[in-house]
Amino acid sequence: MPSQGTAEVAPATQVDSHFGRKGIVQMILLGLLLLLPIAAYFLGHLYYVNLASRITIIAMAAVGLNLAIGYGGMVSFGHAAYFGLGGYIAGISAYHAFDMTPFMTWPFNVPGSDSLLVVWLAAIVLCGLLALAIGAISLRTTGVYFIMITLAFAQMIYYFANSWPTYGGEDGLPIYLRNSLPIVDTTNALTYFLICFTGLVLAMAITSRLMKSRFGAALTMARLNDVRLATAGISPYPIRLVAFVISAAITGLAGALYADLNGFVSPTMLSWHFSGELMVIVILGGVGRLYGPLAGAILFVMMEMLLGGITEYWQLFLGLVLLGVVLFAKHGVMGWLAGRERNE
Repeated sequence: MPSQGTAEVAPATQVDSHFGRKGIVQMILLGLLLLLPIAAYFLGHLYYVNLASRITIIAMAAVGLNLAIGYGGMVSFGHAAYFGLGGYIAGISAYHAFDMTPFMTWPFNVPGSDSLLVVWLAAIVLCGLLALAIGAISLRTTGVYFIMITLAFAQMIYYFANSWPTYGGEDGLPIYLRNSLPIVDTTNALTYFLICFTGLVLAMAITSRLMKSRFGAALTMARLNDVRLATAGISPYPIRLVAFVISAAITGLAGALYADLNGFVSPTMLSWHFSGELMVIVILGGVGRLYGPLAGAILFVMMEMLLGGITEYWQLFLGLVLLGVVLFAKHGVMGWLAGRERNE
């Protein structure tokens, strides 16, 4: 019969092993995402550096959506609105900086100015304000009504951009001059990747810090049992609204980075199709897992690149993978690799 001391040590060892496994998987994901593009850059393969930047940006957008869906239980089908708005903020600023068109309401239209920080700030603030307005209405509903209201608002913004001829309308807006930073050469592929990578790490760090705080505990309880949270004297509505705004701000920042990366912004960034792709990425990686969006983005983009080069119906295989995850790996890729614990 084992002693009492032995019985106490065994569970602790299992917990340490679990956290060690999770930490190893997370370090491998971040390490590969950081080191492979650096190696590709010095080998002269700039395409793969830009591909890594795309993965990083999409993962950041999914981090924002994961805060709403995974941690807050708010199934938003309109996060493309914030992604696209961030993209248009970057595109419009670069457009006016390039052609020197007077635009008194836009404060950063001077060619060569270090405007990227201002673009980021504008994307965060404006997307946050838009989410505040949308969330104030949609969060008064639940379930399918919440999903449809967020989708409806996103589609209104999509059709507005589609019929805005000043900035390209349905043809989109090319960005000839990438927004710049002090000292840093943002036109360099590796430099821009490192900027995007830093943004992703900060977004995940903010999410982790929020969820480990009292606010995160309240948000988790709002998702699990909002009645119990209300009986504790905390209204679920403002907690959800703040999380929704932060979620949109992160996604909007990703949209600004994406537009500068591609040198182009169009209404497709606002389309409900992209909202669906973000949701697929979150589910693939693991809903409510800190590194889930990163794992999902890597899987999604790699499938698009590899299978898309073989057949134009690559989404069929993506659907099969998604079906397999839903049926056999409900905690996503991160749950399969790092264990079944939900909140990280």
